[in-house]
Amino acid sequence: MYQRSRVHGETAMTLCCGLRSFFQFFKTPVYHQQTKPRTLRHVYFRSLASASSLSDSVELFGKLYPRDDYTNVTPKILSKVGKNLHNQKYHPLWLIKERIKDHFYKQYIGRFGNPLFSVYDNMCPVVTIEQNFDSLLIPFDHASRKKGDNYYLTCNHMLRAHTSAHQRDLVRSGLDAFLVAGDVYRRDEIDSSHYPVFHQMEGVRLFSNHELFANVPDGEDLQLFEKSPRTPQKQETHTLEAVKLVEFNLKQTLGKLMTRLFGGGLEIRWVDCYFPFTHPSFEMEIKFQGEWLEVLGCGVMEQQLVNSGGAHEKIGWAFGLGLERLAMILYNIPDIRLFWSKDERFLKQFRVSHIDQEVTFQPLSKYPPLINDISFWLPSQGYSENDFYDLVRSIGGDLVEKVSLFDQFTHPNATYILPADYLHCLVWICMQLFFFPSRTEKLSHCYRITYRHMERTLTQEEVRVLHKALEITAEQELGVVGRY
Repeated sequence: MYQRSRVHGETAMTLCCGLRSFFQFFKTPVYHQQTKPRTLRHVYFRSLASASSLSDSVELFGKLYPRDDYTNVTPKILSKVGKNLHNQKYHPLWLIKERIKDHFYKQYIGRFGNPLFSVYDNMCPVVTIEQNFDSLLIPFDHASRKKGDNYYLTCNHMLRAHTSAHQRDLVRSGLDAFLVAGDVYRRDEIDSSHYPVFHQMEGVRLFSNHELFANVPDGEDLQLFEKSPRTPQKQETHTLEAVKLVEFNLKQTLGKLMTRLFGGGLEIRWVDCYFPFTHPSFEMEIKFQGEWLEVLGCGVMEQQLVNSGGAHEKIGWAFGLGLERLAMILYNIPDIRLFWSKDERFLKQFRVSHIDQEVTFQPLSKYPPLINDISFWLPSQGYSENDFYDLVRSIGGDLVEKVSLFDQFTHPNATYILPADYLHCLVWICMQLFFFPSRTEKLSHCYRITYRHMERTLTQEEVRVLHKALEITAEQELGVVGRY
């Protein structure tokens, strides 16, 4: 009996090894067996491998940032840095920025006839972690700090996630009223309204005791500060009278701005919300074409932030808005990728004789989409959806219109019925281990990827090469196990 089992065991082992080699041969991509790249797919992977090992540092604006465990910025994102769409004349983002700037220049005049608000639209997007988070009182455990949501150059430097990263430093320079416009970077989902690089514009206004109460009867008896409990209406350091006047000035200022952009008769409503750097805080919604739309966030600046800028005797407000958001609403632009288009059919529509000239965007021809699915088993730890979205953007670029997670599946703890025959049982186990390793209770994601070129029709072959590259790179970079 033992001799028979030994022979069967040797036969089974030989067969299993043979099967494994046989399956491995067909499972190994052909390009691994090539000495020279022969197709676009092979060239892509050769270049991807060489690009990843070229340097131990990230270079931006002539400065080197040594890579560390936090570095996650990709070549695709780095290629966008410095484009400054908001400063390119006649670009739709430039038009929105100029209209906002013109409004503040004309509406708010200083004592000597000069504009009250100064404008900064060319500040370096590389900031420290302290500038981006700590200076704005964002808690260490706040979700916005996550590596998966930001682009880090090192553990100490990043591409700014908001223009507010410059707020404290500009207050510290002695400014009481300013606007900041610039490109900001966030890892996010992929659809027609989200892009990893977008543009913000924000404003700050500070008031002294005299400036705030100058037009109030008996204003000389009123004060900005007191020590009292924090309430939903005010901070612990502010008087209620001061907060109400600042809040009124803020809402009046922003109401006039929206009327300038969207025209008279605009319905506006304010929604209470939370931001770490303002209290009380609000979101502004406008009713446009019958629909309520959120257009900006704002609030009374946290006094601790104002004090850190050296303006201890002043109180102020701040707001922030997205230029793409406003442009998409105003000009009815359907896809955020269009802002990066160099297609003259798009750009020439915004070459206007005056920044307030009305623009009715004429959609470009919409080319047919190509849709492919990708599914894989997730690793036990370390997977982030934003990592996958970033990988898709790195490989597919602006050819990817949308990525949606449309199915999730958790593999159960299954009880299998094994074949009765000893030899077949071993072969079955060998095949299970090879094709479906460690699946029990693993989570599977299935994503639907929509490819669409904005200027021409994509071919199936083009998309097949990209999608295959995505499948292979996802396994290599994210540690997933494909189900394709």
